[in-house]
Amino acid sequence: MKILILGAGITGSSVAGAFASEENDIVVIDFKQELLDALKERFDIATVTGNAAHPSVLEQAGVDNCDMVIAVTDSDETNMLACMIINTLYTRPKTIARVRAIDYLKNPKLFGPNGIPVDIIISPEQIVMESIRNLIEFPGVLHISDFAGGLVRLFSVKVVSDGFLTGKKIKTLKERLADGKTRVVAIFRQGRPLCVSGEAVIETGDEVFMVAPRKEVRRVLKELNKLEAPLKRIMIAGGGHIGKRLALALEADHQVKIIENKPVRAKKIANDLHNTVVLLGDCADESLLLDESVDSADLFCAITNNDGVNIISASLAKSLGARKTICLLNHISYTKLLPGTGIDVTVLPNQETLGSILKHVRRGDVAQVTSLCGGTAEAIEAIAHHSSGAYSVVGHRVDTINFPEGIVMGALIRNSQVISIHHDTVFDEGDHVVMFAMDKKLVTNIEQTFQRI
Repeated sequence: MKILILGAGITGSSVAGAFASEENDIVVIDFKQELLDALKERFDIATVTGNAAHPSVLEQAGVDNCDMVIAVTDSDETNMLACMIINTLYTRPKTIARVRAIDYLKNPKLFGPNGIPVDIIISPEQIVMESIRNLIEFPGVLHISDFAGGLVRLFSVKVVSDGFLTGKKIKTLKERLADGKTRVVAIFRQGRPLCVSGEAVIETGDEVFMVAPRKEVRRVLKELNKLEAPLKRIMIAGGGHIGKRLALALEADHQVKIIENKPVRAKKIANDLHNTVVLLGDCADESLLLDESVDSADLFCAITNNDGVNIISASLAKSLGARKTICLLNHISYTKLLPGTGIDVTVLPNQETLGSILKHVRRGDVAQVTSLCGGTAEAIEAIAHHSSGAYSVVGHRVDTINFPEGIVMGALIRNSQVISIHHDTVFDEGDHVVMFAMDKKLVTNIEQTFQRI
């Protein structure tokens, strides 16, 4: 697939790296030559220097032969204008635009049939906000995401010493959970995936991924002694796009404070928020945190646009007594700095955003994708179709599907109902199947098996 990426910033670089490793033909446009040079040193891609919204620059990049254009520059206006120009002058490429400003997104007519011609709009800030809100809803998990329109959830937990999971075989968990619809789909040990089988033993420090019906997640966490007390008093460091969205989502039923260091921005969000306390100051100022009773906070959420500030403020808040901390990191390599800081959960915006793009790139009939473990693994919801080809699963039993080791079935949704997966379960037309690929190189097998008719 030939993919044109507009913007070589943090998001554009992340998308380019993900797709370049999958033998796609990638071209990146940016007006900053130094960013393009850095990308070319890391990946086998082509680059074009210039304004991504200029028709001549798009033509130089070969837009007329592209399958997809992903506009992720730092400017909403540039992204929308570029897609408008492409959809006006060409017919082939599908366009995806990143739009961050709430003002653009709150009017559904703006991108409707008679609005700005963009095929797919993504809002990374909204995606990240929803991810953090899910973590707040289920304290104790490291990750949680929805599939099948929210009927099924994938979540992961960290195994602690002397915890319920420590030393358990997966088959004993099946006996404890006993609903037939909750499944362990992956175990990562020191960042490496383990083969999932009934005899696999869970150890301290493992990250265990499970899939369960939405209504069962809370019960499962309780069974695993991972259901923590609700997070009510929340302190947010950073009043940017994500911080404001998070406060709007939480302020009705949580006690929320935001710390913002820019006076103009602090004044604006104070006017837009109704039940949130907006503080002007430095989120890494110990005196400010103590004055605002950080020691009684259930959650300190560091989500500024500076990774260093996030790490420092979250670590400081934890040391001052905050019950839990969440830290947003744009650079995955910084996760290596976290051991010993006390930070409980990290959120990687690029990984969260990547899944929303991947579902439009995958070749099979894919409804949802979540990128996991730094982009090395994926959870995919694919739809089964009857086909005369060799790869269709329709009409076949689960135990006859020869997926390679590393692809694990997590859930089967039929007619909007989650059903148990057994070895003799037969796939029907239109079944939604949630699977975990421990290495994204295995995704090709899923794409072939779940091709559109």
